[in-house]
Amino acid sequence: MTSTDNEAEAGRTVRIGNRDIYVSDTGTGSAVVLLHGGGPGASGVSNYSRNIAALARRFRVIVPDMPGYGRSGKDLDQSDPFGDLAAAIGDLLDALDVPKAHLIGNSYGGAAALRLAMDRPEKADRLILMGPGGVGTSRGLPTAGLRALLSYYTGSGPSREKLAGFLREYLVYDAAAITEDMIDARYLASLDPDVVANPPLRRPSGPGALRTVRRMDFTRDRRLGSVSHPTLVVWGSEDRVNRPSGARMLADRMPNCDVYFAARTGHWVQWERAELFNDLADAFLREPR
Repeated sequence: MTSTDNEAEAGRTVRIGNRDIYVSDTGTGSAVVLLHGGGPGASGVSNYSRNIAALARRFRVIVPDMPGYGRSGKDLDQSDPFGDLAAAIGDLLDALDVPKAHLIGNSYGGAAALRLAMDRPEKADRLILMGPGGVGTSRGLPTAGLRALLSYYTGSGPSREKLAGFLREYLVYDAAAITEDMIDARYLASLDPDVVANPPLRRPSGPGALRTVRRMDFTRDRRLGSVSHPTLVVWGSEDRVNRPSGARMLADRMPNCDVYFAARTGHWVQWERAELFNDLADAFLREPR
């Protein structure tokens, strides 16, 4: 297979347990899984539109729509969302006969990648985490960006104005980089009736809410110190969704964790600084052990 954008978009659906996972699969070589963030209207290929072709020159690039997003099934265990996402991705790799893969995850996808490395360490090779979720999130008030993200489907409900505000104010450093076409596409995708009725990313509620919040904070999980996979944490220095201080928390706890801060960059490093990110990822994934 070649690494063109058209081929990346021409994915297929794989049945995993009781839900379908839509996945694109392009390139050859060691497997690299790209896990997207949890913003409204997100999907795998759209979130990594500036990275797939570059990485597919040397790797087999697997890009799923995670449960709750895109063309994948919408069911998600809200009592342990990161665990459910990790299980789905691990089972997808089993279904694709991939014994081990490099995991690249942005935000929500970074949390899924890290949880998979904790739950099934044999499935993960190297990790690249960009502004991952679940790092110190239960130890203080949520950021303005995270509040905007979590409130998209609440109150007055989804709107183009809400989405444009989130993308331009919180997702990137340079608001002018977000085009009207991008907003339109994301907004249309965010209106999926199944998602509106059951948003995949929302504030935990109910009797077990506190336990869920703590479970979603990796700095409270003793297993974090045992994640010995070579890890590169890339964080936008102007990230307003997940605090850049999370990078230091991971480096302090994970024994093989390097950190790179991208100047004048927001939450979406792999898109806003695509050339830099692609070079970092290529070098890190091919670095001799």
